[in-house]
Amino acid sequence: MNKLGFYSIVLLTINSVIGTGIFLSPGGVAKLAGSLAPQIYIAAAIFAAVLSVTFASASKYVVKSGAAYAYCTAGFGKNVGLYVGVTRFVAASIAWGVMATGVIKVSLQILGLDSADMTLVTVGFLVLMAVLLLVNLFGPKFFAFVSNLSTIGKLLALFITIFAGIFLILTSETSVASVESLTKPDGSPLVAPMDFGTFVTALIAAFYAFTGFESVASGASDMKNPQKNLPRAIPLAIGIIALVYFGIILVAMNINPTAMVTSKDVVVLASVFENPLIAKVIIYGAFVSMFGINVAASFHTPRLVEAMANEGQIPALFGKRNKAGLPLNAFLLTAVFAIVIPMAFEYSMRGIMIISSISRFVQFVLVPVAVILFFYGKSKEAVLDAPKSFLTDVVFSVLSLVLTLLLLVKFNWVGQFSKVVDGVSVANWYAITAMVLGYVVLPIFVYKFNKRSLK
Repeated sequence: MNKLGFYSIVLLTINSVIGTGIFLSPGGVAKLAGSLAPQIYIAAAIFAAVLSVTFASASKYVVKSGAAYAYCTAGFGKNVGLYVGVTRFVAASIAWGVMATGVIKVSLQILGLDSADMTLVTVGFLVLMAVLLLVNLFGPKFFAFVSNLSTIGKLLALFITIFAGIFLILTSETSVASVESLTKPDGSPLVAPMDFGTFVTALIAAFYAFTGFESVASGASDMKNPQKNLPRAIPLAIGIIALVYFGIILVAMNINPTAMVTSKDVVVLASVFENPLIAKVIIYGAFVSMFGINVAASFHTPRLVEAMANEGQIPALFGKRNKAGLPLNAFLLTAVFAIVIPMAFEYSMRGIMIISSISRFVQFVLVPVAVILFFYGKSKEAVLDAPKSFLTDVVFSVLSLVLTLLLLVKFNWVGQFSKVVDGVSVANWYAITAMVLGYVVLPIFVYKFNKRSLK
C-alpha cells in the first residue's frame, strides 16, 4: 500500500496547522500587542517549536498510530492512554466541526448566499463530508495528492499576500506606529500598553494558530519510516509556518494596522488590502486553507479511533479497514460527531471551539513527561530502542512542560465557559454540558466497556 513520504508528511503538517487562524483571527492578537504583533507570533512559534520537538521525540520511540494516545499509553499505561485517547477524539471531532463550519460559511459568502441560514449550513456540512469521504476512499496516494495540492494552494495565497504587501510597503508611507494612536469611543486607547499579563494573553492567542502539529502522528502507520521521518518533518514544517506567519503579520501591520485592529470582516486579512484582486486572492486562499485543514482532519481523527480499536479498548469494528485502506467505520463515527455537535451549538464558531481547546492541555502536560520516561527507560510499556538525546528528549520536554503550565495558569477559564447576553456575563451551559459529557461521562463509559471486554 502506498504510504506518505517525508515531503508529504511535511506538507500534511503544514496543512494540519494553517487553517482559519492566520486568515480570520490576527486582529485579536493585534488588539492586544499593537505594533509588537509580529514579535508575538515569533514568540508563539518558539513555543510551538519547543512542543513540536517534544512530540517529534515521542514519535521516534512509539510509531503506532494515535499520536498522544499512543505515547501516553506507552508511558503511563492503558488507563491514562485511554483517557487521553477519548478526550482527544472528542476534541479532534469538534475541532473538525469548527473547521467544517468555517469552510462552509466562507463558501456560502463566496456564492452570495446567507451564511447564517442553518439549513444551508447543514446541507453544506453533508456535502463537505461526502467530498472528504470520497477523497479518503480513493486511497492514500490520492489523499496525499489532494492534501499536498491544498497545502500548496494556501501557501501560494499567503506568499502572494506577503509579496504584494512588501511592494505596497516600499511604495507607501504608512507607519505601523499609527495603531497605538487608535482610541475607543470613550477616548481610551484601543491597544493597551504592553505588560506581562497582556504579553501572555497575546502569546496564547497567537499560539493557537500553530496548533495541529500534535495530531500529525495519528496516522503513523500510513507513513514511510515514521520513526525517522516524523522527528524531521514536524519541526521543519513549524519553521516554514513561522516564517509565513511572521511575513503575513509584518506586512499587514505595516500596510493597514487600523483595519487589522478594527475590521469586522470574516476574513480579516482581506480587509487590510484596498486592492480588490489581492483581497479576493486572500478570501479564496482562506477557503483553500480551511478545506485543506478539513482534509487533514479527515485523515487524523478516524485513525485515532482506529488505534484505540486495535488496542481492544473500543469495539473492534472501528479498527477495520476497507480495500482502499480507510478505517471506514471510524471515519463515519468521527463525521457524525463533527456534524451533530456543531448543529447543537447552532454553528456558533466560538461555542464549538470551547470544548476542543481543553484537551490540548492534557496532551501538552502528559506527552513531555512520557518522553522523559522513554529516555530513562521507565515507561509502562516497551518502546523502540531509538537514538537518545538529552537535549531534545529531556531539556525540551521540561521546557515544554513549564511553558504549558504557564499557558494553563493564564488560560481564561471563566471566559471560556461564559457568554455575554444583553451586556451581562452568564454561564454557557452548552459548553459546560459538552465539557462534562466529553471529559467525564464518555471516558467513564469507554473505561467500563474496556473493563468488560477484558473480562
